[in-house]
Amino acid sequence: MYLTGLHHVTAVTQNALKNLAFYSQVLGMRLVKKTVNQDDVSAYHLFYADAVGSAGTDLTFFEWAHIAPQQPGTGAIDMIALRVADQTAIDYWVARFDATGVAHDEPYLWMGDRPAVAFRDPEGQQLMLISDFGSPGGIPWDKTDVPAAHAIKGLFGVGITVHTRDQMELLYRDVFGFVFHQAMPHPRMSGRELLLFSAGEIAGGTLLVQIAPDLPPSRLGAGGVHHIAFRVPDVDVAALWIERLRSVGLQPTSIIDRFYFQSVYTRVPGNILIEIATDGPGFAQDESLETMGQRLSLPPFLEGRRRQIEAGLRHLP
Repeated sequence: MYLTGLHHVTAVTQNALKNLAFYSQVLGMRLVKKTVNQDDVSAYHLFYADAVGSAGTDLTFFEWAHIAPQQPGTGAIDMIALRVADQTAIDYWVARFDATGVAHDEPYLWMGDRPAVAFRDPEGQQLMLISDFGSPGGIPWDKTDVPAAHAIKGLFGVGITVHTRDQMELLYRDVFGFVFHQAMPHPRMSGRELLLFSAGEIAGGTLLVQIAPDLPPSRLGAGGVHHIAFRVPDVDVAALWIERLRSVGLQPTSIIDRFYFQSVYTRVPGNILIEIATDGPGFAQDESLETMGQRLSLPPFLEGRRRQIEAGLRHLP
């Protein structure tokens, strides 16, 4: 019943139209599903992924137009790392960022050996591109000007920031079954520590925990991350995770039908919201692979409210 890597990461935007322009046109990701937040149907929920919407390639956004910008601090998922193939891909992206005015840092070697570059979207979302050394990834979207050899291949990992180290190894290694790789001093911030874990392979399941006792609590906003989701194959395994999480004193939800996948949520020490999501059934249930993302998709339990829901949303092509 191991978690096999990241399923998706869900972040927050104030402006779905600008968000769509950046992630589809600049980053070359495919909008595979244009739907709504099922718990707040006044908000878009946009899913960007590979050409077929494979689990492990999804970067998703809730649009909350009136939310304030993210306030950095502890209790936050504050970095999203995406996979690319190699140093040549990193060089391509640095040149593309320079040409399109995307804010980025100097390229460097992540953990000493993987070519990487940190950058930010227009709302300040902290992102990275990291080489996965040619590991298998998603299927590149061919209706973009990004060459397939340099395309984003899916999720590499996430970074979180917590106040203390208490329970972090116990939580991620002993409860969630992640591999604990190492602890190290923060290379640039005195007094902070980094803990490196992975769910499954490093490329596709990395969790980098920053211990930052000097920071105040964060506040979720635009340019921040709402939750992270890890993969399981089916609902039977998801049900086993409910039992596992309850047995250690956490309070997971029951299995929630999201139509495109089934989900379990729990908030863990460090104030991080984690979802466990099934790989299927996938995004082609209500649209063909060729037309995914072109219209507002609603799961069957919301379809009867389509007219009301569409009236409450700003137009998004």
